Amino acid sequence: MYSWFRGLFPALVLLLSMLWLPAGAAEQAPILLALDAEFGHTTSTSAQAVQQGIEIAIDEINRAGGVLGGRKLQLVTSDNRSIPAIAVDNLREHASNPNVVAVFGGKFSPTYMELLPAVHELGILLLDPWGSADGITDHRYQPSYTFRLSLKDAWAGPALLQFARDERKASKVGVLLPNTAWGRSNQAAIAQAAPGLKMSIVGQHWYNWGDASLLTQYRALREAGAQAIILVANETEGSLLVRELAALPVNERLPIVSHWGVTGGDFVRMSGDALQAVDFSVIQTYSFIGNASPAAKRVLAALKQRYGVESAERVKSPVGIAHAYDLTHLLAKAITRAGSADRGKVRVAMEQLGPYDGLVQRYAKPFAADRHDALSPANIFMARYGADDLLKPLNRRKAH
Repeated sequence: MYSWFRGLFPALVLLLSMLWLPAGAAEQAPILLALDAEFGHTTSTSAQAVQQGIEIAIDEINRAGGVLGGRKLQLVTSDNRSIPAIAVDNLREHASNPNVVAVFGGKFSPTYMELLPAVHELGILLLDPWGSADGITDHRYQPSYTFRLSLKDAWAGPALLQFARDERKASKVGVLLPNTAWGRSNQAAIAQAAPGLKMSIVGQHWYNWGDASLLTQYRALREAGAQAIILVANETEGSLLVRELAALPVNERLPIVSHWGVTGGDFVRMSGDALQAVDFSVIQTYSFIGNASPAAKRVLAALKQRYGVESAERVKSPVGIAHAYDLTHLLAKAITRAGSADRGKVRVAMEQLGPYDGLVQRYAKPFAADRHDALSPANIFMARYGADDLLKPLNRRKAH
């Protein structure tokens, strides 16, 4: 009974809202953007960051007159708790509402991967502001309804290896990976990049989310000759490894070069003082710190006004905010170009967008028919957590 009512509820809300509209105003019902993400994941901050980026962009778009002659954009959210089966159910529920033009996701790549069959069966846009698994956009479904403005593992693998080689003087690395689609995507990217960078992978070990320790895998990689560890992890396993390494003698602590899953949660709090005892670097694509662009100033002002974020240093999960903000503006431009909120027409328009000056960068042509990734390896830099949860860029080429 509950599941039946839950499925009917969005339609009832829409019907009632239309009944109360003035005569002739029904056609101006808002265009809905859905966000289905890991709100119920207790240590995650990524879903909230993505929501903030979308809401700030929607507010700007609506204040400028909306889309399609005055229709407003409106965000609806659902919680998949990072469980793919729930995400599929939520997607189907959103797709059943004709006013929902697209669904944004959160940070978990395995969730995106499980959504692909339903997305292309239903013909609804799936927008990715965080997940990095290559298969989210590199897949067999045509025409593709997935669009990403985020890091891609095919770019992350070489960047992590190059940083380990150039900045940590490591020619031999070990790799720690989760036994998930995200882990397998990174394993392939790292293995492919290593020979060209003249790097040796001395070993790779897999772990399961929820494992009580990673020390056995770490020691095996160190004993195999690793001079640094490439870590693919979220905040739970990342903080676990940091605490375990900090308890070792100093000469047994290898540098950790990490993928960015840890930055989507309470990693610093969970690591505690141990984090400052470990050489831990993490990949990123955007930072508000030291960024004086008009767009950065505008978004920071909105973050302070709407969410009480006092400064650039206090922004949680900055890539989620920045990517979602730009992706929302691009979606609005696609709706305008399509002249319609029809999902198929908006999908085509996304591939045809022209230049856009965004928060992350200037996009000459954000997407194309054969390229559904808006960023590139040029966006990548490494960062390190300092005191007070400050994620400071280490080698960023430039601030946009």
